[in-house]
Amino acid sequence: MRIAIASDHAAVSLKAALATWLRDMGHDVLDLGPEGTASVDYPDYGFKLASALADGSAQRGIALCGSGIGISIAANRNPACRCALVSEPLSASLARIHNDANAIAMGARLIGEEMAKACVEAFLSADFAGGRHQLRVDKLKVPA
Repeated sequence: MRIAIASDHAAVSLKAALATWLRDMGHDVLDLGPEGTASVDYPDYGFKLASALADGSAQRGIALCGSGIGISIAANRNPACRCALVSEPLSASLARIHNDANAIAMGARLIGEEMAKACVEAFLSADFAGGRHQLRVDKLKVPA
C-alpha cells in the first residue's frame, strides 16, 4: 500500500520512525516532509497530505504535529480527505470501520512511538464496514 506521511517540525522524529517502520513492513511510503526541525506551518503539510490522497498518489495518510489537532483540521479542509485524530488503536480502527477514514492524525507530543505504531497498525488492518455507515459517510460529501 502507498502511504503518505507528513508532519510539522514538532513531529519530524516520529515521522521518520514511522516511515522507516512502514517501509520495513513492505509499504511504499511517500514522505511529504519536512526534512528537519526548523519551524514550519502545519497547514502546509496537512494540505500536502490531503492532496496526495485526493490525486491518488497515496491510498492512506498519516498526519503528525505536536498535538495532531492542527494538521488534522488542515487535512480535512480537502473534501477528499477524511482524517481522524487518534491516540489509541481502537479509535484508529473505528475510524476505518465506521467512517472510512483515509488518514489518521496523531500528536507527537502526546503519544509515544510504540502507541503510534499500534494506532497505524490498527488503522491499516481495518476495513470499512459499509452498509449503514456508507449512508453516513455519503452525508459528509460537499454538495455540488
